[in-house]
Amino acid sequence: MALRPAHVIIKALAPAAVGEFWAEALDWHAYHPGVTTYVGPAGGLVWPDPVVVGIDVVPVPEAKTTEKNRVHLDLATRSVDHQAELVARLKALGATPADVGQVDVPWTVLADPEGNEFCVLEPRKMYRDTGPIAAVVVDCLDPRAMARFWGEAMDWTSHEVTDEHAVLRSAKDVGPYFRFLRTPDAKTVPDRVHLDLLPYPGDDKEAEVARLRNLGAGDLDVGQGDVPWTCLTDPEGHEFCVLALS
Repeated sequence: MALRPAHVIIKALAPAAVGEFWAEALDWHAYHPGVTTYVGPAGGLVWPDPVVVGIDVVPVPEAKTTEKNRVHLDLATRSVDHQAELVARLKALGATPADVGQVDVPWTVLADPEGNEFCVLEPRKMYRDTGPIAAVVVDCLDPRAMARFWGEAMDWTSHEVTDEHAVLRSAKDVGPYFRFLRTPDAKTVPDRVHLDLLPYPGDDKEAEVARLRNLGAGDLDVGQGDVPWTCLTDPEGHEFCVLALS
C-alpha cells in the first residue's frame, strides 16, 4: 500500500492570477475546472499526471504572512544562460527577489506575486530529467525522520539521507525530487503550500489514512466540515490531505 502525490496546493487570494503566473513560469497550462486553478502540462487536464506533480491554486481569504513558507518549489534549469533567462522572465511576470538568508549561493531566490518563495536553481545533473519542477522542498527539524515517514507514506526511494538533508524520488525514478532540509526553528503557522496525496486505483482511502496514522500522522481540523478528503499532519505538523478516488 502507498499513496502518490496528486499535486502541490498553493493558497492564494487570487488563484486565477497566481495560477497563470505559475503556468507561464513552468511553460505549462492553467486549467480552471472550478474555483481552483490547476497548473499542469499543456494538451489537456490530466489528473493525476503519471509523471509530473502539478500545482493546484486554491482560494483563501487570508494573505500570506511575512514568515517564510516551510514548503517551496525548486525550479530546474538546463544551463547558466537558461537560469539567467528564466529569472529575467519570471521577474517580468511579477516575481520579486526574496531574502531568506541565502547569502552567496548559485541559485536565485524569488517570490511569486503573493509572496510564496521559490528557487531557480543553477543547472544540476540530477535534475536534468525532472521537468520544470526540480524538487518540492520542506524545511524540518529532523530530515531523517521526515524521510522515513514520507518514504513509507508514498513508497518513494531514498537517494541521500543525512542529519542535514534527505532526498526522495519516486520508485519509477521520474518527476520531481522531494528534499527535506534541516532548519533550527519548528513550524509555527499553517502552511501556505502543502501536498495532496491520492490512493492508487483499487486501494482503500480509509485504510491508507489509518496506515498514515500508524506511521505518525496526526488528525487536522481546519474547519473542512463534511468533505471527501481527509486532512492530516506529518510528524512535524506540516499539513497535507488524502484525497478520495473519484
